[in-house]
Amino acid sequence: MTTAPARIRLTQFAHGGGCACKIPPGELEAVVAGLTATGPAAPNAELVVGLDDGDDAAVVRIAGGQGLVLTTDFFTPVVDDAYTFGRIAAANALSDVYAMGGTPVVAVNLLGWPRDVLPAELAAEVLRGGLEVAQEAGCHVGGGHSIDDPEPKYGMAVTGLVDLDRLLRNDAAVAGTALSLSKPLGVGVLNSRMKATGEVSEEAVASMAALNREAGQAAVAAGIRAGTDVTGFGLLGHLYKMARASGVTAVVDAAAVPYLLGAREALAEGFVSGGTRRNLDWVRPHTDLSAVSEDEALLLADAQTSGGLLLGGEIPGAAVIGEFVPRGEHVVVVR
Repeated sequence: MTTAPARIRLTQFAHGGGCACKIPPGELEAVVAGLTATGPAAPNAELVVGLDDGDDAAVVRIAGGQGLVLTTDFFTPVVDDAYTFGRIAAANALSDVYAMGGTPVVAVNLLGWPRDVLPAELAAEVLRGGLEVAQEAGCHVGGGHSIDDPEPKYGMAVTGLVDLDRLLRNDAAVAGTALSLSKPLGVGVLNSRMKATGEVSEEAVASMAALNREAGQAAVAAGIRAGTDVTGFGLLGHLYKMARASGVTAVVDAAAVPYLLGAREALAEGFVSGGTRRNLDWVRPHTDLSAVSEDEALLLADAQTSGGLLLGGEIPGAAVIGEFVPRGEHVVVVR
């Protein structure tokens, strides 16, 4: 009698998972400090959006009022299934183009694989998942690059197009506009629970694998100019960057923020990533959290993977979670 092979859990081959693996925001800003003002003496194209305010992608001007959008994103497995991991990583990478108001055109794969530990067939499943999501987005996949890596990693470098007069950016939030969120929070704590216990949240998986295409298109159609996506720095981290760059204060109505089913239970059970705690530590000096508990603050700082768009304005289907107001004592206020 033969025994069935043990199921391979990809998350057990990585020290972290998804966007919770990001370098902490404060540390990252220190690393890139001083790079924002540098550039070629004779540039071949005008850089419209660069490092200055931590936008989701770089944009260079091309002919006809268009911008070329360039971004990359990759991470370690956030789920155990290889095909699903590929889908989520691709959706996450494509999201940066949608967060700029653009349309992804072509992507290339970025793959790190422990080839002596994990079978090549699983790597093929990761790439298949990524390809299918890119095709759903109408985006070509034109090859890529792979390395032998102690940890599995996957993502994409994506190029897109955007109308420059409809560009979404971090520094364009205006006082008096609503603050909207297109996907619920809670992915981080649910993924931490899954990594520890193997318990899969199908709702979290569906949210992470869903494209932000409709939200991005709706934002452009509504004339919104301020936007970003919510990933590893959590809602509070990305909102802090947005409000800081725009010179306004963001006011969040905690009761209006939507969460995935089971997120609060996962938090109560202690499944909080180190990335989430670092997010909260980073924003705490600039944020009024006096109206909410520490648990609520942790959920608001929860490190998301392939989260929704955070917009300065309203679109159909997105939750209005607060507003931008003139700059006050704090950059972010949670009420």
